[in-house]
Amino acid sequence: MRQDIARNYEEAKKQYASHGIDVDRALAELSDIKISIHCWQGDDVRGFLFRDQELSGGISVTGEYLGAARTPEELRADLTKAMSMIPGTHKVNLHAIYADTDESVDLDQLEPRHFQKWVDWAKEQGIGLDFNPTCFSHDKSKDGFTLSHPDPEIRQFWIDHCKASRRIGAFFGEQLGQTCVTNIWVPDGYKDVPVDRLAPRQRLKDALDEIFAEELNPAWNLDAVESKLFGIGSEAYVVGSHEFYMGYGMRNNKLICLDAGHFHPTEGIAGKLSSLALFTDGILLHVSRPMRWDSDHVVIMDDELLEIGRELVRNHLLHTTHIGLDFFDGSINRIAAWVIGTRNTIKALLKAKLEPTEKLKQAELDGDYTTRLALMEEFKSYPFGAVWDYYCEKMGVPVREEWLAEVKRYEQDVLLKR
Repeated sequence: MRQDIARNYEEAKKQYASHGIDVDRALAELSDIKISIHCWQGDDVRGFLFRDQELSGGISVTGEYLGAARTPEELRADLTKAMSMIPGTHKVNLHAIYADTDESVDLDQLEPRHFQKWVDWAKEQGIGLDFNPTCFSHDKSKDGFTLSHPDPEIRQFWIDHCKASRRIGAFFGEQLGQTCVTNIWVPDGYKDVPVDRLAPRQRLKDALDEIFAEELNPAWNLDAVESKLFGIGSEAYVVGSHEFYMGYGMRNNKLICLDAGHFHPTEGIAGKLSSLALFTDGILLHVSRPMRWDSDHVVIMDDELLEIGRELVRNHLLHTTHIGLDFFDGSINRIAAWVIGTRNTIKALLKAKLEPTEKLKQAELDGDYTTRLALMEEFKSYPFGAVWDYYCEKMGVPVREEWLAEVKRYEQDVLLKR
């Protein structure tokens, strides 16, 4: 341990301790939190099953930065490098199109064996895996509908794909001893105002009922459903709206996914967490940065991220919330994007743990809003950075921007040669 880091940490501990905050305990709790790192940042959401298929479903990745992963081996190497610069032991989130197989297999025929190499790698890394069916960028999704498609044959294809995905998720959970969250998002919707809003939602409900009919061990797989406000090509109407999935999830005991970029352009999701927590057993959270709605920019420590962290910590929701990342930027070093976004998410949780939450709650109950506001503002300048540096040093990852030099070396040694 470097002396300057240890010294700064001890001084910071004293300041926080004066308000009853146990910093050592906060760091111990932080080390148990797993962030699900999305694999699709590493190759611009191309996957490996249909490399020549154009992105669809309202998904767009801009930028042509060098070194995007071209094979499963390259993607795993890049993820390994990124995780070596992120404190803690986390998870990796896969989409179905990232199957590692030499077979020619369509989405409805995927089996756990097509992901065995991912499982072997996860075991080596000591991490868990999460999963998502890929209901976009496919010939059968070109008209903008999947699980709510009016053609029963096309609809059944996507139902079978989601069934297969749940079994793959359960396989991950059983093999790795860490529950897999399998999240269903579909891009279904209309570009212009529809006449019938009900029928597509009835078809989606019926499709989901069929998908979830097979009982799987919840210790191995948890199901989640994800809403969206609108998308490119579905500006007027999205079948899987927030109201639809909130109702479906609550009635059927499924995790409801809140994606930070899937609501109104000025709408934050932090305030929704406490409401959902009262009526559900868990929440799936996708941390993104919607600069212009669902633009999926790399997560930074902005006000919304900090508020999400506070809500999770203040309301003791971390043990029932599954935190994943969802952004993709092809204009910068993709490994750096993972590191920046994941480290910032962890920082936000740590910063929230270093607030005098109980003292603030008591001041609020007492009607002492002066103390509440004063402490909330003063704690913004408390020595959080010293605690973060110590945590990184203790966890054996680079301190502050030291990680950037390692990324640049990897870029020269590996990425430039692709």
